Amino acid sequence: MLLLSLVVTLLQLGRGSCGLPFYNGFYYDHVMNDKGNGNGNGEVHFNGVKLVVETPEDAIFTYRGANITLPCRYHYEPMLETPRKIRIKWSKLREDNTKERDVLVAIGLKHRSFGEFRGRVHLRQRGKQEASLVISDLRLQDYGKYRCEVIDGLEDESGIVELELRGVVFPYQPYHGRYRLNFHEAKKACEEQDAVIASFEQLFKSWEEGLDWCNAGWLLDGTVQYPVSVPREPCGGKLAPGIRSYGERHKNLHYFDVFCFSSALKGKVYYLAHPEKLTLEEAKQACQDDGAELAKVGQLYAAWKFFSLDRCDAGWLADGSIRYPIAFPRPNCGPPEPGVRSFGFPDKGKFGVYCYKLS
Repeated sequence: MLLLSLVVTLLQLGRGSCGLPFYNGFYYDHVMNDKGNGNGNGEVHFNGVKLVVETPEDAIFTYRGANITLPCRYHYEPMLETPRKIRIKWSKLREDNTKERDVLVAIGLKHRSFGEFRGRVHLRQRGKQEASLVISDLRLQDYGKYRCEVIDGLEDESGIVELELRGVVFPYQPYHGRYRLNFHEAKKACEEQDAVIASFEQLFKSWEEGLDWCNAGWLLDGTVQYPVSVPREPCGGKLAPGIRSYGERHKNLHYFDVFCFSSALKGKVYYLAHPEKLTLEEAKQACQDDGAELAKVGQLYAAWKFFSLDRCDAGWLADGSIRYPIAFPRPNCGPPEPGVRSFGFPDKGKFGVYCYKLS
């Protein structure tokens, strides 16, 4: 025991003799973190060497179903002659700034992906110091900010990449009427219509493109807002055009409509040619007989937005509503602006039908 204590003491003295902390086999000196210029890029110094992570400052835009690369590179200043063993971690930042979600962790050629990203992500490492993330078959939920983190020993540096989906925002209220959804029900309602609850940024962009709606709706951050392009008394008064906000509301106790977001489709929405008008149940069967299913509201909006679907015939959708898309306004087809017209949720009656079929 005396000999063992002596050896431990000598080792401790040896490590401390240079006055520097000893981690993972090498010494760190003058460690400094600088989170950089707003997008998360920065650098870390050790032993006079600077680790720098670089990611693009501008957002990357794409569509649902696409494959996309989120660029990330790192280097040392001055350049190291001997390659270091580093770990790369990608995570997704949450809208409400709570704990980040792990996407992928890699050491060398080995990597592990997590959750809904499992099997859809891998690293692109065409160069020795590239750590770019490739995401396949993008989903609506994939938009947002991602962190690329390079870990060298106990020190790390990171950069942020923002991924945006091109899409369409639409207001939604369910069968039982206006202002009947709490926050959790609102999220579910969007998902049932092949959409997700919209973010403030998505609503703002849609307002810039002309969206005008006088009913307040939930957004992803838990706030309740609505876009006004043409100010009027019933819609917040004759203030300047903009996004009217009720601020944050109780997610369980308060009830509003919701703004949903959808993107490009993997299939096709079409008006089913049929010799006669149909009830809702007959419409479901007619789409099934054609190898399809009743289209959802988000699918109809996406077809109108991305494929200029234009049909002046009202038809059933999967939620029991009656709607029709107008890309090229004309007399007898509703207002003078393009859009998806709604007849609400009729209790009975016969109409046409919009079907959705995977390509």
